[in-house]
Amino acid sequence: MTNTMESLTRIIAEKKLYAVFQPILSLSTGVVLGYEALSRISEDGLFSSPEELFIAAKENHRLWELEQLARSISLKSAQSFMTPPISKKLFLNVNPYILQDDSFIQGFTKEFLTQYGISPKQVIFEITERNVISDMKSFKTIICHYKSQDYTIAIDDVGAGYSGLNLISDVDPTYIKIDMKLIRDIHVSPIKRAIVKGLVEFSKASGILLIAEGVETFEELDCVLHLGVQYAQGYLIQRPEREITPISSEVLDFIHNQNLKKNPQSVLPYSYQEVRHLAGPIEILSPKSTVFEAYHLLKLQKDSLGICILQDSKVEGILTREKLSLLLSGQYGFTLNQNKPLSQVMDKDFLSVEGSTPINLVSSLAMERSQDKLYDFIVVEEKDHYFGVVTIKDLLEKSYEIELFKAKHQNPLTGLPGNLLIEQKLHELVKKEKEFFAYYLDIDHFKPFNDVYGFEKGDLAIRLLAELLSKELPSHQFIGHIGGDDFVILMDDPSCIHKVDQVVERFEHEILSFYAKEDRLRGYIHTENRKGFLEMFPLMTLTSVFVRSAPPKQLSLMEISELLAQKKAQEKKLKYKMFNAEESLA
Repeated sequence: MTNTMESLTRIIAEKKLYAVFQPILSLSTGVVLGYEALSRISEDGLFSSPEELFIAAKENHRLWELEQLARSISLKSAQSFMTPPISKKLFLNVNPYILQDDSFIQGFTKEFLTQYGISPKQVIFEITERNVISDMKSFKTIICHYKSQDYTIAIDDVGAGYSGLNLISDVDPTYIKIDMKLIRDIHVSPIKRAIVKGLVEFSKASGILLIAEGVETFEELDCVLHLGVQYAQGYLIQRPEREITPISSEVLDFIHNQNLKKNPQSVLPYSYQEVRHLAGPIEILSPKSTVFEAYHLLKLQKDSLGICILQDSKVEGILTREKLSLLLSGQYGFTLNQNKPLSQVMDKDFLSVEGSTPINLVSSLAMERSQDKLYDFIVVEEKDHYFGVVTIKDLLEKSYEIELFKAKHQNPLTGLPGNLLIEQKLHELVKKEKEFFAYYLDIDHFKPFNDVYGFEKGDLAIRLLAELLSKELPSHQFIGHIGGDDFVILMDDPSCIHKVDQVVERFEHEILSFYAKEDRLRGYIHTENRKGFLEMFPLMTLTSVFVRSAPPKQLSLMEISELLAQKKAQEKKLKYKMFNAEESLA
């Protein structure tokens, strides 16, 4: 027996493998979709990597045994996040040769998963496009078998080989994983961006979801997020680990802040944000109900757009009034179809969204549908259960209302909430009767800078502060722009307070680059004061003052406003005295 065979036999017999998991993260919500299971060898020996081990197993006809061991270890370790209340998905790498193996087909059953308390709906088989599939007809039959058993299929490493498009077409997967070679340095490669952009367009047309693999830098993450890729995984998000740990706040804040820039409506009042607030009821029947029952129901409800077909509170399909009319039309339509169960005629390919989905995103998804489905109602769900439906008319009207609201109440220079929204947020915090901090930020000596360097540079200085605030502060804290160079921050998380000091420090450092070299060296600028006399003005700094409101001494809106004004005046007076003292000494 060779050394390779001996090592392989020992690893299988003594179960010298363990599983690590790498999260796959939603780029729209920051929520973990699931984890990819990866095998690791628990001893130092002949094999330098798991890939070498699996190649040796294939060459020595032990691949099925090794795969079975790896799968069992992965599933046992994955129980912690695949069972309620967490219930995440598990991505399993499966070699196409193994997928077609009779032992795998018979062994990887619902009964097999039951011992781990896992549903097939949570398991995604990842098939790599680099493995050649000789008999595609048989392979497609196997794929259909697994899909019928409620397993999900993903195509791995798309972009790494040359047969990917054919495989995608034949398999019709739920997910496509974009190979890390396409993601690496994508932010500096126009060709890679063009390829991924094409995949995003394909994703929109096909409904197949994309996962960017190997994301290692914030620049790569930013690029795939803005291109419209739905999910990502990689070392930046989290390295593969044996234990499941939370995603870093730095990554989550980055995703939230980038989405905030893409979707400014998140600063609008609560009722404007989520589609659940538009959802209304519709007629409901079961899959066993007949076409005649649907006809009779819609005949009574003349204003209804159609019917939702529910099984155990879950939407199995929809039937629009228009489709029902087509079914029953013609000389024999009514006779042929009236006794058919709705399960045979319902539309299973309908648009369904979670209630928390932003309204503008639902509008985009609705408009991307094919022409024949463009005006179908949209199903709204809460935790995979029926909640209601939204019509295209309601969706378009609300979208128009949102755009008007944004135009009225957001500052046009920074896109941040203006006075009305600031006041609403303050009312909300005061009403909660919990601790919060109200900050007032004002750029010192902004007017002299504006007079000397011009309005365009003045606008850039204001935008710089807005960008620093959005970048440094967590997205769940409120940032408002009163107007001019005045900003407000409302915080209900005391752990974020130090970040305001970081903003002040960064602004005062970066704003120096806005001045000419001679002004920077001198430390002030010369310009006319309000009385028309030449005066020395310090370079811009940032005044930041705050008040704390907490029970039992909860402050009113008036008290908060007055205290902030007093503190701001005191701070500015102190700064001006210090500048004059320094100049007199000089």
